[in-house]
Amino acid sequence: MSVTLTDQDRPELQKAIEEMVDSGFTGVSLRVHDERGEWVGSAGVRELGESATPPTNGHVRIGSNTKTFTATVVLQLVTEGKIGLDAPVADYLPEFGMDRRITVRMLLQHTSGVFNFTGEYYDDGTFAPGIPATTAGQEWVDNRFKTYLPEDLVRLALSKPARFEPGTDWSYANTNYVLARLLIEKVSGRPVAEEMRRLILGPLGLSGTVAPTTRSEIPEPHAHAYYRYEDTGRQQTVDVTRQNPSWISSGGDMISTTQDLHTFISALVGGKLLPAPLLAEMCTPHPKVGYGLGVFVQATDCGGTVITHNGGMAGHAALMYSTPDGSKTLTAALNYVDDAALSLGEAFQKATQRLVKEVFCGGRAGSADAAEPAQ
Repeated sequence: MSVTLTDQDRPELQKAIEEMVDSGFTGVSLRVHDERGEWVGSAGVRELGESATPPTNGHVRIGSNTKTFTATVVLQLVTEGKIGLDAPVADYLPEFGMDRRITVRMLLQHTSGVFNFTGEYYDDGTFAPGIPATTAGQEWVDNRFKTYLPEDLVRLALSKPARFEPGTDWSYANTNYVLARLLIEKVSGRPVAEEMRRLILGPLGLSGTVAPTTRSEIPEPHAHAYYRYEDTGRQQTVDVTRQNPSWISSGGDMISTTQDLHTFISALVGGKLLPAPLLAEMCTPHPKVGYGLGVFVQATDCGGTVITHNGGMAGHAALMYSTPDGSKTLTAALNYVDDAALSLGEAFQKATQRLVKEVFCGGRAGSADAAEPAQ
């Protein structure tokens, strides 16, 4: 089923999301804003065993798209003079005894070198586990309502060897954004959710977006999220729509809708949240992987550029793409059956590349590489 809000039919978009469902996703909701207006559609099911399609503007756990919101708040506090972008993080959070070479900018760009508390994959193929929540299927399911304190996640990460000297390389680490959250709370004197409402959600009217921090509920309407694990030799699939997202903290705990993600990313790149010089710094990519300050900056093979962040969160995922001027956006909500092996990772990559090709390249060959959903 699709809902078309312009005079234009977009069968190629409906076909793309139906193919995503065929590739293994439970359901997909897609929203596209471009020169032809707005198109909204959905495919698949809202809930396993049911026939209803996913809500076209349902709530979804947006995973690492949270990082773009968090980075924006940090940069807004830079604008207010409360944070120095190139100041040592240790000046604000002395209790952790951090390397004084690590700056606020390095947190936002993943160049600090700190260990990723959700586990590190090294170039030689080895894996160093982090918190138990992310390394064992049934253990995560059994403990999905546990509260993790952000300070404890940081302390765990800082107890591990750094990946590299600060500022000398790039490596994606959720720890950077938990530190950014603690930084926000320290300099503002308010919980991160309150600062998010003051600086972004309130001004933009994002009524469908929340920073739940430890709350396990997700507002209605929403599609369901699932997790599969092995128990005594048998595959079990459990509904994990309700979960305490504190295990990922500000690395990926927020909830939003495709409409709110569109409003946010178009306002951000359109200069409504940050002054032009800071927005330019945010969208200046690191040469290794094209990551700016809380966003990926990616060239499309058809000659354009997209500003993006994607995220996955235990059976829910969200996509967020925009042209640099905000004139064309793609936002999507996905529901699926997740597992410890991230079995849908390849399908996620192919599907996002296909959507980017359709929306930003007119279906022509070539697309931006999709960002991995961070777990």
